[in-house]
Amino acid sequence: MHCLTDYDVKLLLGFHESLKGNTKFDKIFIDNGFPELAALSAAIHSDTDAFYWLLNNGFPEFAVLSNAIDGEDHAIAWLERYHLDFLSTFAAACRKDVEALKWFAEKDLKLFLMIITTIQDILKFQSWDASDWHKLRRS
Repeated sequence: MHCLTDYDVKLLLGFHESLKGNTKFDKIFIDNGFPELAALSAAIHSDTDAFYWLLNNGFPEFAVLSNAIDGEDHAIAWLERYHLDFLSTFAAACRKDVEALKWFAEKDLKLFLMIITTIQDILKFQSWDASDWHKLRRS
């Protein structure tokens, strides 16, 4: 199974930029053999095609991570069942779990805390969009 800790710091910095919307890094990831990072960033941004790409291309743990970040119980349980402790703690921190955030702070994992904060912002904006009646579709 893959983990975010498998990646070099430079790739994680690029992943952070991708999460912030800098699509230049998505192309870099795809062109240099790391399409899973572009797909994970997109899946966190609720791109279902990216989610299924992760599932079907050998990165199911990243697909499940994106759902665990969203607080889906079955995804959280899946990460725990397969003992993906770092990803499970990462997802909990993204959901603002105090103990998970404390774990990252105690380990001085500043880059991951920066990524977590960006994901928390993404979730906040997604929540706002979901509750904005101007953006609701009528069928």
